[in-house]
Amino acid sequence: MPYIADLHVHSRYAYATSKNLSLESLAAWAKLKGIDLLASADFTHPAWLEELRSGLEPSKTHPDSGLYEHGGVHFVLGTEVSCIFRQGGRSRRVHLLLLAPDFETVETLNRGMARYGRLDTDGRPSLSISALDLVSLALEANRECIVIPAHLWTPWYGALGSKSGFDSLEECFGDMLPHIHAVETGLSSDPPMNWEVPELDHKSIVSFSDAHSAPKLGREVTAFEGPMSYPGLHQALKDRAIAHTVEFYPEEGKYHYSGHRKCGVVLDVEDSLGTDGICPRCERPLTLGVKHRISVLSQGGGAGVDAESRPRFMKLLPLQEILAQWMGVGTGSKKLHAGYVRVTSRLGGELRVLTEASREELGEVVEESLADLILAARNGHLVVEPGYDGVYGKVRVITGQETIPGKSFFPHQSSFSLS
Repeated sequence: MPYIADLHVHSRYAYATSKNLSLESLAAWAKLKGIDLLASADFTHPAWLEELRSGLEPSKTHPDSGLYEHGGVHFVLGTEVSCIFRQGGRSRRVHLLLLAPDFETVETLNRGMARYGRLDTDGRPSLSISALDLVSLALEANRECIVIPAHLWTPWYGALGSKSGFDSLEECFGDMLPHIHAVETGLSSDPPMNWEVPELDHKSIVSFSDAHSAPKLGREVTAFEGPMSYPGLHQALKDRAIAHTVEFYPEEGKYHYSGHRKCGVVLDVEDSLGTDGICPRCERPLTLGVKHRISVLSQGGGAGVDAESRPRFMKLLPLQEILAQWMGVGTGSKKLHAGYVRVTSRLGGELRVLTEASREELGEVVEESLADLILAARNGHLVVEPGYDGVYGKVRVITGQETIPGKSFFPHQSSFSLS
């Protein structure tokens, strides 16, 4: 039975995150979402590390697994770091996910990373170390450490981003590349977009939430095959043993299209390729989006892997957004939260509500009009204004009787049961 993992998470000690992020809130929301395994987040931060030490216990249900437990939810020790360095005559800023098998390894890692920057100012520390050297440092601490390039295509902080990244993983990681077994899609891309890049053919393509608040957990997750353990996770990444991923609609991501926010310029890839990266209104640099960047680096697509052998994926609109549309309130509404908890608690978690609950099951818990909206979202009946230059896209579910002219329609691309 595959297990559902979200391995890109933050604590309240990270910049621009919710003050309510704690082990208790993470565990409670993981249950509401239907997540089996979470990253602990931010183990580099001294205060949070102390909370992890006191709040996490070795798993009782999975002894000797390298996993920890809190509130009935399993955790793996993980963090995100920001590597800021110069390479090839350019300034680089690359975010990496780092997973460790035990607290002893975490202590060794933190001592090593403290030589390159302060660890107590941000849960996602900025380190003056190259991506290559960070991988080397991690493996010196413990050969079982896992490093995953985070949100691979984000313009400023992705390893292949247009602003401060590289044109290939080999250029970024050099002789450490064989130790990079997976890449994270980020919210602005999905697996088929990544399949276009031949260099990624033999890497696991994983998706996680990058949650800055507990309700954002699970907006992207990966289901892994094999035993739920640290060694099992490590092996699954090496073997590309992924059952499926659950994806944000990449059009909703804030870097999907190219554009210039100040001028209100939004460009699809066909238009952005003809601009030389310059805003047509003010003649300043555009923020070239993920779709543009992948087009530049695709080189004709990843023909080396049969599409039928790729892991399955499903695009989902978060339940909070569906409820917000139905109720006519913001996603932070207390009324919405109460409804969310009632629905997910009674129907086995958000992932099950969005993918499996039948009309009859939904009808026992919610009004018919809301059930219609959930099922329409499940089938991809949406209109989307794509995101660009740091602006999230806007998504609306439509029913059979509703039309919204002038918008882009994105039908569902993959449908399957998560059970």
